[in-house]
Amino acid sequence: MRIGITDSSVKYIGRSVLFNDTLLLSLSGSGIEFEYTGKGLTVTFIGGEAARTPDNEENYARIGIYENGIRTRDFALNTGEMSVRIAESSETKTSVIRIIKLSECAMSIMGVRPLEISDGESVKPTSAKELKVEFIGDSITCGYGVDDPNPLHDFKTSTEDVTKGFAYKTASDLDIDYSMFSISGYGIISGYTDNPEIRHDEQLIPTFYRSMGLSYDRMEGIPATQDIPWDFSKYVPDLVVLNLGTNDDSYCGDDKERQAEFALLYIDFLKTIRRLNEKAYIVCAFGLMGTRLFTVICSAVDNYIEETGDTRISTVRLPEQDASVGYGANYHPLESEHRKAADTLVPVLKELFNL
Repeated sequence: MRIGITDSSVKYIGRSVLFNDTLLLSLSGSGIEFEYTGKGLTVTFIGGEAARTPDNEENYARIGIYENGIRTRDFALNTGEMSVRIAESSETKTSVIRIIKLSECAMSIMGVRPLEISDGESVKPTSAKELKVEFIGDSITCGYGVDDPNPLHDFKTSTEDVTKGFAYKTASDLDIDYSMFSISGYGIISGYTDNPEIRHDEQLIPTFYRSMGLSYDRMEGIPATQDIPWDFSKYVPDLVVLNLGTNDDSYCGDDKERQAEFALLYIDFLKTIRRLNEKAYIVCAFGLMGTRLFTVICSAVDNYIEETGDTRISTVRLPEQDASVGYGANYHPLESEHRKAADTLVPVLKELFNL
């Protein structure tokens, strides 16, 4: 028996769009969750061009499957179609199944086809949490390089795990629903640059925020993710956590004029976030991979409040990663440093929402 991936059968996690019978997942942390009663079910995943390209290990989508909160599968989608058996048992049992895209949108996307269960078995959505949060960020939010303790290594989706990042940890600690919009290397004024004379203004989060994210991958019969508009009524967060500026710092440096332009563009993006998320409290967090722009961000937030009168916003300085404990790939934070950042953010959010 085939069960369609609709909101009557599963709970959507993060941004997703249903095309015919295939649920498109692109962004880090996106997925589904449901309660399953039976002896085992089959989940079929569809890959895009990245999955169908041989010897493309650095770009394959990484998928995690959880049963009752425990990760039971962790694998790469390295073929155009892959069917996986999960929750197998000799006796009928009830399990909470969570399927998460562990890697980010830029390199690869994936689809989930209808679930296959036996007659007499059932699936139903898990319940929504009391609060909802959206995280907006870059590689830090994606969990870039967290599984590779060698800072000289480059990016691979196989070493990226959003669940080990501060954002996912924060949502888990607070037991709230989450959605993430994050792309490695992207910023507000410029994407990451190793030459400050080169500004990457094509790599900006605000450009793609209203979409399903930027991906170089393609899936037959489905538009490019950046051309798929996101319906903000589908997920209405109580809280938005914005963590951007690390890539911008590679361009701005100590240049005051560039920092001032960054601040103006930061304010513009705050206005966009507010228009699209009217009820949300906004927290602007920064500092895990360097703190130079934190005072600029604080000033930008102060100017935003003065200009708009919107006081439902504040800043949080995250602890900078400790060099003595080492780094992940390309000098990104290890899980221990993400843990420290979450431990800083969680009490702030608890106080804001009386949790």
